[in-house]
This record gives sequence, structure tokens and C-alpha cells, in this order.
Amino acid sequence: MKVGDYCKRAVVAIASSAEAAAAAKLMREEHVGFLIVYREGDALQKPVGVLTDRDLVLGVMARDVDPHAVTVEDVMTRQPLIATDGDELSDMLQAMRLAGIRRVPVVDVRGALAGIMAIDDAIDVVTGLMCDIAGSIKSEQRHEWRTRVG
Repeated sequence: MKVGDYCKRAVVAIASSAEAAAAAKLMREEHVGFLIVYREGDALQKPVGVLTDRDLVLGVMARDVDPHAVTVEDVMTRQPLIATDGDELSDMLQAMRLAGIRRVPVVDVRGALAGIMAIDDAIDVVTGLMCDIAGSIKSEQRHEWRTRVG
């Protein structure tokens, strides 16, 4: 199971040079709490960091900093864990668990931003597989019962 088969391709990203206020506004407009950060002018949008709503609260609001006076780069999390779309899903989930994070940017072979993988997405995948397995077992049990009875 490859990360690229299960990650979400709709990604909300922002340039590192944007004001923190612009990042907060974008989060509100897109109903997200996580932005992938890239260098302005980078057509591939290679991730250089991530910004969470928590980063904004702790790095700007809690310090009484003017959100128009600081950039995303000033408050972003640098060197985030990044997955490639060819990575094994289980390996990525293990790395996320060990790092204590819930979301990771996904890149293609060029390093270009390709998607995002959230722990919730992985739970949906695992839940779906478990339901499929349970359904197969029940179906097999019904077939065995019919064979013995019929």
C-alpha cells in the first residue's frame, strides 16, 4: 500500500514570505488548521515547512506579536517529516507515530508537493480494510453453513 494511493491531493499551501495574518486568514477561508509552506517562486512548491493553527497561536497570539509584522517562515515548523507518494503507508504511519505528528506533506519523485496524508485518512483506510475482511469472513461463514445445511 503506497502513500500516493491514499493521500489527499487537495492541498492548501502558502509561501514562506507571506504574513502570519495572511496564513490565519487562509486557514479560516479553507477550513483547515495546517498549511504546507514553500519558498515563494518555487513552481514545484517543495515543502520547506508546515504551519499549524497552534503555531500561530503560540508563536504570534500568545506573545502579543503583530501578525502583520512576522512572516510564515518566522513561526513555521522547519524540516517537517515528508513522505513520498511511493513510500509504504505502514512505514509512513510508523514514522508519524514516532514523531508524534498527525499530518505530513507528500511529494512526488521531483520533490514537488503532491498531497497530504493525515492520520485520520490512514484510519479510514485501515477501517475500510477491516470491514472488507470482516465482510469476507462472514460471507465465507454463510457459504459454509449453506453447504452443510443444504
